[in-house]
Amino acid sequence: MTRVESAGPISTQTQTQTQTQAPTGGAVQTLIVPGLFGSGEGHWQRVWHEDRPQTRMLQQADWEHPDLETWLAALDAAVEAGGDTYIIAHSLGCLLTAHLSRRPSARNVKGAFLVAPCDLRRTEALHPGRLAFDAVPAMPLPFPSLIIGSLNDPYMTPGELDRLKDDLEAPLHTIGAAGHINIASGYGRWAQGYTLFDAFRRDVQGRSASARSAHGAAADAQPAFAGRSAAYR
Repeated sequence: MTRVESAGPISTQTQTQTQTQAPTGGAVQTLIVPGLFGSGEGHWQRVWHEDRPQTRMLQQADWEHPDLETWLAALDAAVEAGGDTYIIAHSLGCLLTAHLSRRPSARNVKGAFLVAPCDLRRTEALHPGRLAFDAVPAMPLPFPSLIIGSLNDPYMTPGELDRLKDDLEAPLHTIGAAGHINIASGYGRWAQGYTLFDAFRRDVQGRSASARSAHGAAADAQPAFAGRSAAYR
């Protein structure tokens, strides 16, 4: 597990109106996927959407009582309609994104940035009677991914983070003692998150370009992102 000191939370801003239109002209969409309660006003995902208005915010009919099949249908439809997509997920949204791997629309996911994933049993204990969700299958994700974790997250211990990393075969990068990386731990505008996501996206794009270049030269060329960057280990 890579452990670095957190740059820390910065200031918060107010919630912005979400967008529902799919991108046009072949553009790659960036889709923000909240977890339980929908990442309300002041949450870094809302601020991210305000700072980068080209992003889209996934809508759910009921943020208070997550139902896996209902939530998954909404994510599936958004990714299918949007085409090539980068996902920025938080908490239960990370589990939802992992479940998308069993849907055909997963082919459109260029990369998944998974921030503070939650352990399902811990989440159910903290919020009894709210969730109708299944645990994430222990199988590799079919798209490039990066898990961003905290060392003192009440929703997932460092040991559980390591197991999730192994189950999904996804790189893990921890940012120190950052709680659940949410409003309660002070994360409004999260400048470090922009830096980490932009680096992840460049890495995915670079590996995709390398894979395309090598495809004609060797029949056994590795698929994009097959060898994860040591920077995220």
